[in-house]
Amino acid sequence: MFLWAICFPLITAGSLYAPHLTFAALRAFLAGAALVGLGLALRRPWPHGARVWITLVGVGLGATSLGYLGMFMGSEFVLPGIATVLANTQPLLAAILAGLVLNERLGRIGWIGMGLGFGGIVLIALPRLVTAQSGNFALGVTYILMAALGITISNVLIRSIAGKADPIMAMGAQLLIGGVPLLAGAYAFEDPASVAWSANFLLVLAALSLFGSALVYWLWGTILATTELSRANAFSFLVPIFGLAMGAAFFGERLGWFEVAGIGLTLVGIALANRRGAADTRATVDALQSAEAKL
Repeated sequence: MFLWAICFPLITAGSLYAPHLTFAALRAFLAGAALVGLGLALRRPWPHGARVWITLVGVGLGATSLGYLGMFMGSEFVLPGIATVLANTQPLLAAILAGLVLNERLGRIGWIGMGLGFGGIVLIALPRLVTAQSGNFALGVTYILMAALGITISNVLIRSIAGKADPIMAMGAQLLIGGVPLLAGAYAFEDPASVAWSANFLLVLAALSLFGSALVYWLWGTILATTELSRANAFSFLVPIFGLAMGAAFFGERLGWFEVAGIGLTLVGIALANRRGAADTRATVDALQSAEAKL
């Protein structure tokens, strides 16, 4: 979660040196190559089976192609406060989709926790929500929602193949797959040769690719192999909290009452969403149904 918090500022900084789609494609390919290279060095097996590869194509198109497209393009039109709120609809959307597809059902306590967590995000972003927007705001909102939708669908797909593919190779493969449409878009709508290569840009690209993508997806794929999506996703609400902490620690930013209240509300929400009994997994549901049948 700490690594995710640094992505938006780095995207903004890197966009000074490269067009959006070109930058996104470079990030995806470098991150994917790093994971695949590490997997080969560790002799990890390639994903196998048509169903697994079809799923990874869906993950790549959702998390990497659509997710990066929305993230990079939206940063031009939407201020961080709005982007934070819109992006954090993703855990709520994922909880609904996980219930429909994976039969991971949040109980009443779990949904209350999710609601409180999202409410905390709104409070954290509230001081920036009232700031005047510039540029094509509606287009920016569309891009951010596209990213949230793509990540939501991909998270459900990753969870659906948990334990069926090595996380390093699977996440590396989806990043490479997802980078192809981004590269095609870059050549169609931008000039990839216009990248202003410099030490600063290479540093930003490396940080985003290796830490903000490769490491994050490796850890996320490993977590979803053993943890219900709804519970793991609730911790996404911590991303803006880490962002605020970084601002206070390194840039001298002061936290107002809205931020402090939002942080408290978010932490309470995450705790409730991860309480024992907050989520009904497939095993729990099947056990209850079996008991009812015996009666």
